[in-house]
Amino acid sequence: MHICRLSCWLALPLVTGCALTSPTPPRSTMAPAPAAAVEPARPPTATAQSATAPHPWLPATAAKLPRWRGFNLLEKFYLRKDGNPPFSEDDFRLIAKLGFNFVRLPMDYRVWIRNGDWEQINEDALKDIDQAVAWGEKYGVHVCINFHRAPGYTVAKPPEVKSIWTDPDALRVCALHWATFARRYRGIPNERVSFDLMNEPGAIAPDDYVRVARVLVEAIRKEDPARLVIADGLMWGSVPVPGLKDLGIAQATRGYTPMSVSHYKASWIGGPDKKWDPPQWPYVSPPTGPNGILIGPMKADLTVPLVITGGFAETTQMRLHVGKVSQRAKLVVEADGKVAWEKEFPCGPGQGEWAKSEYMDEWKIYQCTYDKDYTATIPAGARELRLRVVDGDWIRVSEIGFRPAREGTAEQVLTLREAWGENPTPFRYDPAAPDNPFPDAVVTRQDKAWLQQTCIEPWKQLEAQGVGVIVGEFGAFNKTPHDIALRWLEDCLQNWQQAGWGWAMWNFRGSFGVLDSDRADVQYEAWEGHKLDRKLLDLLQKY
Repeated sequence: MHICRLSCWLALPLVTGCALTSPTPPRSTMAPAPAAAVEPARPPTATAQSATAPHPWLPATAAKLPRWRGFNLLEKFYLRKDGNPPFSEDDFRLIAKLGFNFVRLPMDYRVWIRNGDWEQINEDALKDIDQAVAWGEKYGVHVCINFHRAPGYTVAKPPEVKSIWTDPDALRVCALHWATFARRYRGIPNERVSFDLMNEPGAIAPDDYVRVARVLVEAIRKEDPARLVIADGLMWGSVPVPGLKDLGIAQATRGYTPMSVSHYKASWIGGPDKKWDPPQWPYVSPPTGPNGILIGPMKADLTVPLVITGGFAETTQMRLHVGKVSQRAKLVVEADGKVAWEKEFPCGPGQGEWAKSEYMDEWKIYQCTYDKDYTATIPAGARELRLRVVDGDWIRVSEIGFRPAREGTAEQVLTLREAWGENPTPFRYDPAAPDNPFPDAVVTRQDKAWLQQTCIEPWKQLEAQGVGVIVGEFGAFNKTPHDIALRWLEDCLQNWQQAGWGWAMWNFRGSFGVLDSDRADVQYEAWEGHKLDRKLLDLLQKY
């Protein structure tokens, strides 16, 4: 097992005995024997091609990505205690046979380091990736290499010890890893191989993301100036980043909206105690108010108060349901400019006023879920209320209720949305209209048109600036009722087809995929040694 330090690969154009300085290993060592042909239960549709007649390679630039269609392959998705298997040639063969032409390889960098030292590389582990690239060439399937866990950043657990956003050493090492991959696959056309920098950066300041991405792209371009590079959007892939345009890279969005459909009963979303309402599609929401995430001076450029206008003819009890708090937050309610109520919401370890505490290692902070009601008294005659965080990070208010102080009156309640990246907008309260006390409340119909407005239009604006777009992940978990999943997926796929975007389902085999998804409500078809979800496959092939 050959180990070389990354610093030696970057310092020298060629290091004797270090295979990472060379292009892809010779074809003769990488081409496996052909797999035995196995016929499906019924022939593939007309879009399928045989492995002996690969798909034509599609021109690919950062300004215009082709409509690749395919899947994520998860063999290196996370570090397995018993070792990670190699990628499967059969996946490439079947993906091509079914008419698809793209795979994304979301990978954990710990798979290819030695003894937990992120500056030592296990050469044998990288050969598995070489093999995947070679199979991509053999079967006409584009290979997108992604650091799902990059040195210094991951959406998974455990978090990285050092953060790429704040620690120069983490950024340096991540750049070294990408430079290694760039050297390794230098010369392979962009039609065949692309790089996806990291998976789903979350609530990161855009300037920080651009700064980090610039370092990574420069490390890649130093070794391979022409390599096609893709960056996921912010807010876990959902928000485009215009600031990245000058780097000459494409961007990737996600197809998981709404999560109530795509991730129904997924254990890693909200924890095992999360209460799930049965998903619906299309879905008509009850009346909801504006965004209830209030951001404090720690993120001064995002600090906007929640303003409520109306006439409070009599003394009124205002109930606030407080959910999650990040680090600490001092919440103030002002009535016509005067403080009517204020409270500190600290965060810390162990037990406290909060219901749940979680340490966010990536940012070295605690976030606490309070899940409690608090009451402020609004004086008679008040005309405008302002809710704002005057100190700290951020707080989520999920519900507001108003009830006149006199006995026998009912509370009038408004649910506030959770919408990261959206400022809270003013709304009106009219206690004299019991049938409609919140005239600005919005009833949202979630359907194909809503998906277009929410998930397509912001990215089309980015695309119009000369940035290519692809849907890097999408799909519905196997607990979502199949008929609902298919209706929702067809709306997504139609929108992406109209937009001219490619896509990659998470995954090919497994709980989101077309093979071996282990759904309780699907009549599977035996095909090529797998359980095939024919209805889902037909839908994907249609678009």
